[in-house]
Amino acid sequence: MLYTKPDYYDKFHCLADGCEDTCCAGWQIVIDDKSLRNYQMQKGSFGKRLRDSIDVKESTFRQTKDKRCAFLNEENLCDLQLALGEEALCKTCRNYPRHIEEFENVREITLSVSCPEVARILMEQKEPVQLVSVEKEGEEEFEDFDPFLYSFLVDARAVMRDILQDRKKPLSIRAGLVLGIAHDMQVRINRGDLFSCEEVFRKYQKESAAAFVKKKLTEKFADKDAFYHWSKHLFGKLHELELLFPDWEAHLSETEFLLYDMGSYVYEKRRRNFGKWAKENLPDLEIMLEQLMVYFMDTYFCGAVYDGEVYAKMRMAVDSVFYLYEMFTARFIKNEGELDKEDIILLVYRFSRELEHSDTNLERMEQFHIYRT
Repeated sequence: MLYTKPDYYDKFHCLADGCEDTCCAGWQIVIDDKSLRNYQMQKGSFGKRLRDSIDVKESTFRQTKDKRCAFLNEENLCDLQLALGEEALCKTCRNYPRHIEEFENVREITLSVSCPEVARILMEQKEPVQLVSVEKEGEEEFEDFDPFLYSFLVDARAVMRDILQDRKKPLSIRAGLVLGIAHDMQVRINRGDLFSCEEVFRKYQKESAAAFVKKKLTEKFADKDAFYHWSKHLFGKLHELELLFPDWEAHLSETEFLLYDMGSYVYEKRRRNFGKWAKENLPDLEIMLEQLMVYFMDTYFCGAVYDGEVYAKMRMAVDSVFYLYEMFTARFIKNEGELDKEDIILLVYRFSRELEHSDTNLERMEQFHIYRT
C-alpha cells in the first residue's frame, strides 16, 4: 500500500484550546459505527451524558443552540477526550484535519486548510509543495476501479504541479495552462481516447502554449466590462452552495457590495489598486495563491477516477483561488488599504469550511463546470 502526503504534513500539531477557532462547532460531527457502539456501552453518569448527547438515528453528536458540539466545553476542550482519552474519539474527530482519499492500493492523505493552523502552515510555506510517498505492507482492491485512468490522472497532476510551480510565469498563465490540460483531457476521456492524453501533456509544456494562453488572457482582461460581468456572475454562484455558518452569507454579500455594486470602472480600479499594493507590501501573495491552487488540485483531482470529471475538478481548484482573491481584495478595501497574513488565513479557513465540509457543496462546485461534448 502506498501512502502519500504533502511535505509539510509533519509540521502540523493541534493547538487545542490555544487555537483561534474551534473545529467542534458549526457542522454536524458524524460518529462511526465502532465508536457509536463504544459510547452506548459506557456506564455511569458520563455514559448517560454520552447517550443523551448523541442523535442515534443520524449517528451525530447533538449541538447547542449556537451549534457547538455537546462535548465542547467553555475552554474549547473536549469533555469526551478529557474523560475517556484520545483513543475514545470517533474517527472524524481523531482524523481531523487529515483528509484521506482512497484509491486501489493508494491512500492520499492531506491536511485540510479548514483548520486555522494548517492554513497558517501552508500560507507560510515558501518552497513549492511536494508529495512524499511511503510504501507499507498490505494491498486492497477496489471494484470498478480503472487503474489506467488513475495512472493518467497521477501523471497529469504531476505535469500540472510542475506548471503551477513554475514561478517564472505569472500565476494567471499557469492557471490557464492547467485548465487547458484538464479541458483537453476531458474531451479525450469523453470520447474514449485516453491514451492520447500524453499528447496533451507535451502540448501544454511548450512555450507556444504559454504564449497562446497569455494572448487569450490579454484579450479577456482588455475587455474590462466583460471581465467585470464574468467575475460578478462567477462569484454570485457561491450563493448556490449550502450555507454551513449563518454569518457566511453576510460575508459574501459584503464582498459583492465592496467589489461589484459600483460597476466595472470601480471594480477594475479597486482590483488594480490592490494588485499594486500587494506587489509592494505582500510580495508572497502569488506564492500563497499557488500553494492553494496546488492544494485543491492535489486533494481532489485524482478523484476523477470515480466519475471521469477531470475538467470540473481542475476548475474547482482554479475557481477556489479566484474566489479567495476576490475576498482578499474586498477585505483590503474594508481595511482601508491594508491586508495582513492573519486576514488571509482567516478567509482561507472560513472558505474551506464552507466548501470542503459539505459533500453537497463540493458536488455543486463541480456542477458549475461539468463539460460535455
